[in-house]
Amino acid sequence: MDRNSQISKYAAEFIGTFALVFAGTGAIIINDVSGGVITHLGVGIVFGLIIMTMIYALGEISGAHFNPAVSFGFWLAKRLLSKELVPFVMSQILGAITASVLLRTIFPQHQTLGTTLPHFVSTSGDFFLETILTFFLMFVIIHVAQGAKEKGLMAGVAIGGMVALEAIFAGPITGASMNPARSFAPAIVSGHLESLWIYLTAPFLGSAMAIGSCCLLRTENCCKK
Repeated sequence: MDRNSQISKYAAEFIGTFALVFAGTGAIIINDVSGGVITHLGVGIVFGLIIMTMIYALGEISGAHFNPAVSFGFWLAKRLLSKELVPFVMSQILGAITASVLLRTIFPQHQTLGTTLPHFVSTSGDFFLETILTFFLMFVIIHVAQGAKEKGLMAGVAIGGMVALEAIFAGPITGASMNPARSFAPAIVSGHLESLWIYLTAPFLGSAMAIGSCCLLRTENCCKK
């Protein structure tokens, strides 16, 4: 694979993750400053729609991971080269941080910038909920990202739908991050680092569990030799 193709992959991951954080956490911020006009339901839909549209826009270039835990899952499944894992993750983190810095510039008075913060549940409960949420997200991704043409055409809808579903029902409890880059960037830029460890660890565990389950169900697609 030539150098330009590799750079295109990393640029696609940067742009896609930037779009996710800018639109998704931007919706949270605008909902706060507008007195709840977007609503919690609307925020969940925004997250789902931005993922869906970016998958269709950039999926053929990089695979449209936009999430370090997803890249980790594809690496475990031997569907991402080891030499690509770190550049993918770094591109995603840089895209997310750039989006949060821009949102800080636009909304300098906002305190959290859409940082994912747990509510109502114990620390262990928040950790396990984020793990389970990421398990289901990665489970859907690994099953629809490859296979029949019809599945490929509907992959964006399935993955975006899962993101929206989980954001809507679990967002009030953990923020439904399922994405270390999405949580890391606003936390670092806003300075709200409390409980960040949950969002930097649980998604990787959930992703690994999803790949393990896929290996049991569909060895030929999830566990390449």
